[in-house]
Amino acid sequence: MKLTTKGRYAVTAMLDLALHGQSGPVSLAEISTRQEISLSYLEQLFSKLRKQGLVASTRGPGGGYSVARNLSEVAVSQIISAVNESVDATQCAGKENCHSHGRCLTHDLWDGLSEQIEEFLSSVSLQDMIDRHCVKRPPLSPGIAQESMLIQRRLA
Repeated sequence: MKLTTKGRYAVTAMLDLALHGQSGPVSLAEISTRQEISLSYLEQLFSKLRKQGLVASTRGPGGGYSVARNLSEVAVSQIISAVNESVDATQCAGKENCHSHGRCLTHDLWDGLSEQIEEFLSSVSLQDMIDRHCVKRPPLSPGIAQESMLIQRRLA
C-alpha cells in the first residue's frame, strides 16, 4: 500500500492554496517555491483539480488559483481522487485476483484497511487540517482581513 507522490503533492498544494489564497488567487509558481514541487507537475495536478471543481483559475495579471469551495467542504479524499489516485492496501487493487486461483487469504483484511483509510481521509477537510494541526495562516493586512471576514460570512 502506498499513497504516491501525486496524491501527497496534490494535498500539500491544496493546503498551501487554502492557507495563502485568502487575499486572492495564488500562482502555481508561488506554491512551487514554498513547497518545492516542480511547476510543471503542479500544472498537471491543478488541471485535474480544476476539472473536478476543487479549484478555480483566474487569468491575467494577479491571476492564479483559488479553492473553489468552502474549506470545510473539501475532503482530503476528494483531492486524492481528483488526481486519479486511490489508497488501496490490497495487492490486487481490489480485483480479487491476488493469486492465479483468485483471492488471497488476507484479501478481506487489506480491503477493510483500505475502507478505513478512505473513511478517515473523507472525514478530514482542508479546514480541519488548518484547525487540528495548528497550521498557521500567514497574517493579513487590515484591509484584506476585513474583506476576508465579509467573504467568509457570505460563504457561511
